[in-house]
Amino acid sequence: MARRPRGGDGAVKRSSASAASSSVQPDKPVRIKITSVGPQASGKSCLIKRFCESRFVSKYISTIGVDYGVKPHTVEGQQVRVNFWDLSGHPDFFEVRNEFYKDTQGLVLVYDASDANSFEDVAAYLQEARKFGVKSVPGVLCANKVDLRRQVSEDEGREFAAAHGFEYFETSAASGANVTEVFEHVFSAVVKSMRT
Repeated sequence: MARRPRGGDGAVKRSSASAASSSVQPDKPVRIKITSVGPQASGKSCLIKRFCESRFVSKYISTIGVDYGVKPHTVEGQQVRVNFWDLSGHPDFFEVRNEFYKDTQGLVLVYDASDANSFEDVAAYLQEARKFGVKSVPGVLCANKVDLRRQVSEDEGREFAAAHGFEYFETSAASGANVTEVFEHVFSAVVKSMRT
C-alpha cells in the first residue's frame, strides 16, 4: 500500500463520489474511498495491512490521526484504485477524524471481539461517522481478533450489524481469516452502487 503524506491542511484533493460514478468503465480505473473506523486498538490498521500486504505486524503502533493508502484492485471486471482512509480510534483525534468522513463510499466498522468495552464503544463511532457525512453507503461490521479469547459473542455482533444495516464478518488480522472477504464485499457493493 503506497502512503502519501498529508498536505499542510491535512486534506487530500480527490474527485467527488458523484463525479466518479458517472464515469464507471471497465477499462478505466475508478477511485473508491473506503474508510475504516472503530475503537482504539481494535485492529483496523492490521486488517488493512493484512489485505494490502498479506502480512501481520504483531507490535501495536497506534495510528496518529489518519493513515492513507492506495491499492489498485479489480472488482467484477472493473479496475479500481482503492483509497483507504484509516482513522485513529483514539479520543484525542475526534476533531481530525471528522474532517475525513466526507465522500466515503464504503465503511469498515471494526471492534475487538476480545474486549467488551470495544464492542460497547463501536456504536459511538458509527454515530460519529453518520453525523459527519457517512449516510447510506455500503458497510460491514468486523468482529476482529476472533483468534483471541472472546468477550463478545457472535450473536451480539450479528444483532448489532443487522440493526444498523451492515453485513457482519468475524475476522483475524493475525491469521488472515475472512480479511479478503470483508474488503471484497465492500468493494463489490461500492462498485454496484456506482453503476446504479
